[in-house]
Amino acid sequence: MSTHLHITAWALAFILFIVVVLLNKSGKAKGAKIVHMILRLDYLLILYSGGTLLAEYFGGSPMMGEAIFKGLAGIWAIFAMEMVGVKMARHEATKSWWIQLVIAVVITLVLGFGRLTGGLA
Repeated sequence: MSTHLHITAWALAFILFIVVVLLNKSGKAKGAKIVHMILRLDYLLILYSGGTLLAEYFGGSPMMGEAIFKGLAGIWAIFAMEMVGVKMARHEATKSWWIQLVIAVVITLVLGFGRLTGGLA
């Protein structure tokens, strides 16, 4: 159940993040700010469900190190998403944060779906 909640929360976060980016690009700062605040609430759901999934690996799993690394990469992805949103709202450069976001998301997805045995069952 935690896996489904976590994936749903991430999917929602990506959708909200895209909306924030599009609203910022179109100059609708107030709408972007509102959606960004909703995205921040979704981060809490991601952190809760991710922590629940991570706790399952602390029972002596041989993949505990990879699970911890995946959790750190996920936190990095959340931080990069947040910084892109904040920097766009301030009209500051975001290129380095976009690069970090892509790297963090790739690491998180590869570990989450490719290596770790949490599964979707």
